[in-house]
Amino acid sequence: MNDPMTCGIDIGGTKIAGAVVDGEGQVVAEARVVSPATDPTAVEEAAATLVAELAAKYPVTAVGVGAAGYIASDRSTVLFAPNIAWRNEPLGADLSRLTGLPVVVENDANAAAWGEFRYGAGRDVDDQLMVTVGTGVGGGIIAGGHLLRGAHGVAAEIGHLCVVPEGRQCGCGNRGCLEQYGSGTALVRATREAVAGSSLLARDLAQRAGGDPEAITGPMITDAAKEGDRFAIEQFERLGEWLGHGIASLAAVLDPAVVVVGGGVSEAGDLLLEPLRASFARELTGRGFRPTAQVRQAVLGNQAGVIGAADLART
Repeated sequence: MNDPMTCGIDIGGTKIAGAVVDGEGQVVAEARVVSPATDPTAVEEAAATLVAELAAKYPVTAVGVGAAGYIASDRSTVLFAPNIAWRNEPLGADLSRLTGLPVVVENDANAAAWGEFRYGAGRDVDDQLMVTVGTGVGGGIIAGGHLLRGAHGVAAEIGHLCVVPEGRQCGCGNRGCLEQYGSGTALVRATREAVAGSSLLARDLAQRAGGDPEAITGPMITDAAKEGDRFAIEQFERLGEWLGHGIASLAAVLDPAVVVVGGGVSEAGDLLLEPLRASFARELTGRGFRPTAQVRQAVLGNQAGVIGAADLART
């Protein structure tokens, strides 16, 4: 093994996950703590404690951090985070001071995209688009073997591609963003609305939820679809159509060799991917006269972010 071990940290709104990763992209140790998201200083201290715990057992030489939010081009400052009280926070500098190690900070979806590119579903190509489908829609872009960050470090906000002008209000302040139609939140919202409207097609899901639309969850819809519930399957078909629509627009600009689909909702597998592939192929610009990017399911799961962040600490 030529490359040193590095530590990857994934800071979320509810938890902070950490891992020691070797030069082959293998996780050799993991740990996690609760994230005190309302207190920026406490978040940094908790992350530093996690690094210290891992570095005490393994020869960690650097730290890579994946954080949800806008990360400046200095790879250190968090300009804005939606779920943590960070505004122009010098996260990298603070963590470096607390840990005594070099620290780089990256957007969490970018880190996951890099992990899949280096060691996962996109490891055989140089141009990859990753789309993460969870509570929202995120992603990362690899172009010519390099992570595309943009002039200010905030590129690849895929979920905020406008797909419906004057559409649903998004938390970003705009309307009609992809994540309002192609996310796990959108999946649950549409299903709950159908159950609340007493749709006969949704009666099996209504029974699963005890008649309470608000009790319906994403995993509940996934389980029903896997068991053959036609209504639940249709919800994934609609979700896949929206995502395919958005990805086709992105492919017209980026021309990726591979589209990697990750995030919690991707665990539904072909229930999501098959309608997504069909929609993507149907709406791709120049279809029939150009190669069509392969759409693959992510393979690193929840470890993609820490593996990617740890690897980026080497660059």
